[in-house]
This record gives sequence, C-alpha cells and structure tokens, in this order.
Amino acid sequence: MPEKYTRWDVTEYLRTIEDACGYLEACLEESPGDGNLLRAALGKIAQAKDMGRLDLEFKAGDEGLLQALAESGNLSYATVLEITRALGMKLHITA
Repeated sequence: MPEKYTRWDVTEYLRTIEDACGYLEACLEESPGDGNLLRAALGKIAQAKDMGRLDLEFKAGDEGLLQALAESGNLSYATVLEITRALGMKLHITA
C-alpha cells in the first residue's frame, strides 16, 4: 500500500504568541545569516495571524507588509522591528 503524504504547514501550529516566538527563535538559530529564513518565518507568523489587521499596524513607509516579506523584499532592521511590534513581539539579545 503506497504511503500518503500531506503538506506540512507551520501556520497551523502558530496558535499563540509563545508558539510564534519559539518558531522565530528556532529560525534565527538555524539562519545562515542572509535574512531569508527570518523573512520567511516572519511571513509565516504574519500569515497565521490576521494579515489585514497587521497590515494596518505596519507603518514602514508606503511598503506594505506582504511586499516587505516577499522574497524580493528588502528586509531592513527597521522593518523587522516594525513587523515584530505589529505581531506583539519584542526583540532582545542574550549571551
């Protein structure tokens, strides 16, 4: 009997802010440093939330949330801060 596979979607598991923070932290730990994994993780977290509401709270100029999180987007530090604030998160650094 052939095995059946289903597509795994992380957005189904990002139910709480703690889930989202844990996912983002894991992605940052695994990131090769080019920003792509961070952008993808923020996109999935935003997708799991109400994207329309978040887009209203996103204030980085004329750039919309989807545009900022697109693969071709330029995700600056200011944009990351704005997105994480809109998601109800805070960034911090630990040793």
